[in-house]
Amino acid sequence: MSRNAKIAAGGVAAGLILLIWLPWWAALLIVLGVPTAAYLMLDPSQRRRLRRVSRKELGR
Repeated sequence: MSRNAKIAAGGVAAGLILLIWLPWWAALLIVLGVPTAAYLMLDPSQRRRLRRVSRKELGR
């Protein structure tokens, strides 16, 4: 199993656990809020690099 597949599987498992323990809206806030907060904490140069890499991989 690749590294990305392990991360995705962990994210799905964490999401399911959150849905069981919390109301759906709280789980949704956490699932969407954590990546958004992480993106906003990046420097502008890191954001540009991340967008450039993402676009390049989409073109494959």
